Amino acid sequence: MKLKLFVLCLFISAIAFGQKKPVKIGITHLTKNFYVCTSYGYPDDKSPAYPANSLFAITDKGIVLVNSPWGDEQTQQLIDSVKRRFNKRIIFCIATHFHDDCLGGFDVLKKQGAKTYSSRQTYTLAKKENNELPQYTFAHDTTFNVAGITLKTYYPGEGHTHDNIVVWLPQDKILFGGCLVKSLEADNKGFTGDANLKQWPSSIKNVQGRFKDARYVIPGHLGWQGGLKQLNHTLRILNQ
Repeated sequence: MKLKLFVLCLFISAIAFGQKKPVKIGITHLTKNFYVCTSYGYPDDKSPAYPANSLFAITDKGIVLVNSPWGDEQTQQLIDSVKRRFNKRIIFCIATHFHDDCLGGFDVLKKQGAKTYSSRQTYTLAKKENNELPQYTFAHDTTFNVAGITLKTYYPGEGHTHDNIVVWLPQDKILFGGCLVKSLEADNKGFTGDANLKQWPSSIKNVQGRFKDARYVIPGHLGWQGGLKQLNHTLRILNQ
């Protein structure tokens, strides 16, 4: 009997060890009514959970979001959290490229009534990869005015992906660089399976020329300290 119990315990432990640990999102105040949501994904079976950044603004009419958290479950965590903390629901979300760390929670957002957007190029690539899809698309650089928040999209050229855009919030000089921009904490290019490594430096220089007065720069992953210094850091990594 003791042997059977011991074997059962080993079996349960093996299952538990093989499963990915559940992760909880983090929410960090950035400035005024802006917050960064940190969610987590597993790039492969061997790597630990890796952080991804979303940006959201609290308005009288609801939450305006750039990039969904990484997957439906963590997006639902954000929906529940902003409802509990701010008594608000998410009304708008825009994705900066077609990977799951940008639009992997769109289905959940749509179910709770949020309007979801991406570029047409992002939609096409997401559909090809069987990723979640936005309801609405735009063909060119576009300005959105949502609940008093202005968001300006800019396509600087290919880089981390063929479709990566950045989002500029001019009132508070916040640039959401997404995965085009590397955090000062990053020491390598990260995933480059969909990248254009030749054009990426030029795209970063286009961003540098356009947003010289950015106060905050939010990369796709890891910390966002350093502001515009992260753009030069990205160039250094790309030139390694």
